[in-house]
Amino acid sequence: MVQAKAWLLAKHFDGFPTESNFELKLEQLPEPKDGEVLLEAVFLSVDPYMRPFSRVRMNEGEVMIGTQVAKVIQSKNAEFAVGSHVVGRCGWRTHTVCDTTGLTPVMADWPEDVSLSLALGAIGMPGLTALYGLEEVLGLQAGETLLVNAAAGAVGSVVGQIAKIKGCRVVGSAGSDAKVAFLKELGFDRTINYKTVGSLDQALREAAPEGYDCYFENVGGQFSSVAIHQMNNYGRIAVCGCISLYNDTTPQTGPYPHLTMIFKQLKMEGFMQSRWEHKHPESLKRLMAWMKEGKLQCREHITEGFDNMPAAFMGLLQGENTGKAIIKV
Repeated sequence: MVQAKAWLLAKHFDGFPTESNFELKLEQLPEPKDGEVLLEAVFLSVDPYMRPFSRVRMNEGEVMIGTQVAKVIQSKNAEFAVGSHVVGRCGWRTHTVCDTTGLTPVMADWPEDVSLSLALGAIGMPGLTALYGLEEVLGLQAGETLLVNAAAGAVGSVVGQIAKIKGCRVVGSAGSDAKVAFLKELGFDRTINYKTVGSLDQALREAAPEGYDCYFENVGGQFSSVAIHQMNNYGRIAVCGCISLYNDTTPQTGPYPHLTMIFKQLKMEGFMQSRWEHKHPESLKRLMAWMKEGKLQCREHITEGFDNMPAAFMGLLQGENTGKAIIKV
């Protein structure tokens, strides 16, 4: 039998997460049954969505939700060979015995010189989120001006790069000078450190005097309230996240955008990448091709050690990461 470690949600979050919200559990796993596999985590992901999703989709005492790249170390399923790698929603655990429902083999032609951790980042869910938000929701066209916030994060950094590939002007907002420097390396046309500008409204206007055609929303809150007034007529807004709201104990209120949306005839749409799951195989190939061509850079913020997952998660919510936050077991 294999001994596994798992991080449980000991107590639902009330405000910003603390160490007391998590509990590390040891468990003995049974042998795989027919059709099942035993997985060993190699890389695990921490993502902002885990904060709100844990409230609506988890009970206290359950293993924290999440995705990992894992190696098959025992198999009683002919389609999953020992030694192969999969992406699975196994949660925060080092080992998993499961049937193969929901497991996705890492693409067969994954380059040997590319870390498998990218299957949790730019060549995975965050990359797909960026791609579908731009193409399926915004319908971004060459020559348009795009605004993206949390632009140095796992999704935002890919959003900006794909928009540049498509021939757009990109304005990115981030929360430190180091992150702003990273955005400049990626080729963003204008960058804003929203924490140090005297006026966000003025900074956004100076970055795009003619306004914004598209807005990729990752932050919400006050940033959104300012940005929406600078949208052009018939502008489109893709709502991917609202990290500024996730840890609130009292819901934020107003100002309300309805009149601006009416007068400017704006379109705002929330989305999740799973809506286009049927496109994933081809979309992942497109992302990988851009990376091979040098058009897509993939920055990672790697934390060593499974026991450090809660700290990595809390650091993510505080904006400590540039690029994708990854835990290496």
